[in-house]
Amino acid sequence: MPRLSKRSLLLAGHATSVALEPEFWAVLEEMAAARGESLAGLITRLDEGRGASSLASACRLAALAHARSAQR
Repeated sequence: MPRLSKRSLLLAGHATSVALEPEFWAVLEEMAAARGESLAGLITRLDEGRGASSLASACRLAALAHARSAQR
């Protein structure tokens, strides 16, 4: 089972942490760089648009969508 890597973030003025597999962090960093924004900025946007899902799930789904679109 892959080991999770936890990162601390400040979202909407509140400290939080997100635990994801290193592979997902790598894709999120790639996404942020491709969009010319920081990782924190990307995760803030994901947080704002996630609805009822957890932040970790929103991050994983965004990373998956990015990886799939890169394959096309």
